[in-house]
Amino acid sequence: MSKRYCIFITALFCAFIGVFLVANAVSPDREFSQMENRTLAQLPVPSVKTLVNGSFMSDFETYVTDQFVGRDGWIALKSSTERALGKKENNNVYFCDQDTLITRFDEPDGTKVTNNLNYVNKFVENVDIPVYFSLIPTQACIWADRLPAGAPNADQTAILEQAAGATAAQWYDSYSSLFAHKDEDIFYRTDHHWTSLGAYYGYTALCQAMGLTPVPLEQYDKTTVSESFYGTVFSSSGVRWVRPDRIDTYVPEDGITVVSHTYDAKGNPVEEPRQLYDESYLTVKDQYSMFLGGNQSLGVVTNTNNPDAPKLLIIRDSYADSLVPFLTPHFSEIHLIDLRYYKLSVSEYVQRNGIDEALVLYSVPNFTSDSNLVWLK
Repeated sequence: MSKRYCIFITALFCAFIGVFLVANAVSPDREFSQMENRTLAQLPVPSVKTLVNGSFMSDFETYVTDQFVGRDGWIALKSSTERALGKKENNNVYFCDQDTLITRFDEPDGTKVTNNLNYVNKFVENVDIPVYFSLIPTQACIWADRLPAGAPNADQTAILEQAAGATAAQWYDSYSSLFAHKDEDIFYRTDHHWTSLGAYYGYTALCQAMGLTPVPLEQYDKTTVSESFYGTVFSSSGVRWVRPDRIDTYVPEDGITVVSHTYDAKGNPVEEPRQLYDESYLTVKDQYSMFLGGNQSLGVVTNTNNPDAPKLLIIRDSYADSLVPFLTPHFSEIHLIDLRYYKLSVSEYVQRNGIDEALVLYSVPNFTSDSNLVWLK
């Protein structure tokens, strides 16, 4: 190798580094990545303490990584390269058949599962109303045949059997209803939630347990509100080659009001009007939040068309957001509590608000990993 060639290579490398140094220096920092659906690290402020303990350099490295110019493009290039090399997984997300991205389900902490089941049982003891309970199996269970051959995947049905045998609540089976329709679009391919169609089949299973007659699917007029939805699994996977999902709605909003209950900085209660379907979210990355306007500590959905019907409380994760529309014909009020944010006594809430029936409903991964069910008291 000649000296001139070595100088050329060195100069080219330095120019390459220089271009990115300048580009990173002049490009504005981003606060949020729509593509990854998360907040990005900001420039840390050094102090004597952080310089001495080394945390400043660690935070600065995270900041540089998050704010690197063209980050989204580099992530896409990385995942495409790994796919070309035959890799079937990235960031615990499997690249599956039919353009499906499925988050790996690992064996959960058995102690946490047992504790969470005990919290549900304690709630049943503390209230004097019927309590229904179910866990929703995810794509990793219902669509297991789409997974790459030999992909590690813990058994969600074992968790369902454990829950059914250990609960003091009125257990009902969501698995059978979903599995019977596994060849339909009951889950999103790029998100961890079930679709509105999947939520409908979950609704029919709940109706059977409650003794209700579900509204036949053919009586609804399906409306496609988005054909460009990329969900949370897409964001974490780094994959950019799959086609987007579609979001459909079935139940009309007529006569339905939604109110989110929060508190201001002084602890005063605040009521925030919301909608059954907030289509403003269809213009942003988190389109699933169009159902009820996304996360909320406490929400109340009121059906003014049926004021004499019972009141239902749902202790839930975000899967319930797309289930609630189907339940509105059967209840005058549907109260929604998310234990990630609500830290008051749930049993007192039941008594204070005249709740007639309660439902505890989580996806299997959320239930087995959630540390907030301790507040279910």
